[in-house]
Amino acid sequence: MEIPVTILQAYGFEKDTTIIKPFGTGLINHTWELVNGGRKYILQKINTSVFKNPEAIAANISSIADYIQEYQPDYIFVSPIPTIDGKQMVFSNEPGGGYYRVFPFVPDSHSKDVALTADSAYEAALQFGRFTRLLSGFNADSLQITLPHFHDLDFRYRQFLESLQNGSAERINSAKELIQYLQQQSTIVAAFIDIQNNPAFKKRVTHHDTKISNVLFNSKDKAICVIDLDTVMPGYFISDVGDMMRTYLPTVNEEEADFSKIAIRTDMYRAIEKGYLEEMGEELSAEEKQSFFYAASFMIYMQAIRFLADYCNNDRYYGANYPAHNLVRAGNQVVLLKRLLEKESLLSPK
Repeated sequence: MEIPVTILQAYGFEKDTTIIKPFGTGLINHTWELVNGGRKYILQKINTSVFKNPEAIAANISSIADYIQEYQPDYIFVSPIPTIDGKQMVFSNEPGGGYYRVFPFVPDSHSKDVALTADSAYEAALQFGRFTRLLSGFNADSLQITLPHFHDLDFRYRQFLESLQNGSAERINSAKELIQYLQQQSTIVAAFIDIQNNPAFKKRVTHHDTKISNVLFNSKDKAICVIDLDTVMPGYFISDVGDMMRTYLPTVNEEEADFSKIAIRTDMYRAIEKGYLEEMGEELSAEEKQSFFYAASFMIYMQAIRFLADYCNNDRYYGANYPAHNLVRAGNQVVLLKRLLEKESLLSPK
């Protein structure tokens, strides 16, 4: 993809003296590394087919950055570098244009694509917990919603039921066993509705995308901060904990078609629990702490019904590399949920 020259110029970079190369493995936004004047930067194009309101992202990050600067100045908060005229991002309608922003490259930092060790899981959970704790005094309700209904399980379940009414009859028939199992587990949805109506569960500043690639580590493999703040919105702690559980616990990812390889790593669960509660233990209510295990089932279940709904709807949202791709993804998550629930008595708070 060709980056418009006007984007570079908005930040004072000249194309002839700037080295540009693709960076990272993210699937949503396009990202590049820039080297200019001996300094490294990260250039990112916001995917407006996913994030319909980039201005809301910029406003959220800016308001959080101001709060961090005032109340937590020692925390590493990676916010965009302003353009020459002071904007948080720049828009171009040229070929290859859109909304772009530039971040500083954090020295002595790297990210990980996969959580391979319990130590890494602990470090990541510590950082996501710290992020929310340090913002405990920030008014979460002042944040704009960048992805409506993103982790609203009640809404996702209704979408799932709608796909069974209006989707492909052939695909629905081929998925009937998965459909039946997921409908039998709808108590997970009922529990979420209860949480929404329970004052013991507080809405906080929540990251909502806690895969390990959104944590920066230093050369000693210690996590130093969280990044990729586009999904930061008001939310429940189960979103951040659940997303870590869903992506760190399994021995394989959601693309694995050999379900016999799917297992739950209990050391990862304990590492997430330890790291997150070290930061958030005094912030969470007793009822929230009792829902720590539920957070994992909540997120795995939600992803299963989203994959299956998309399969029934002929792959409109996630797309597919082969005809049964989303059916396999849904089946993968169902097996993961079953493996998790088998360990409930071992892992649930006593």
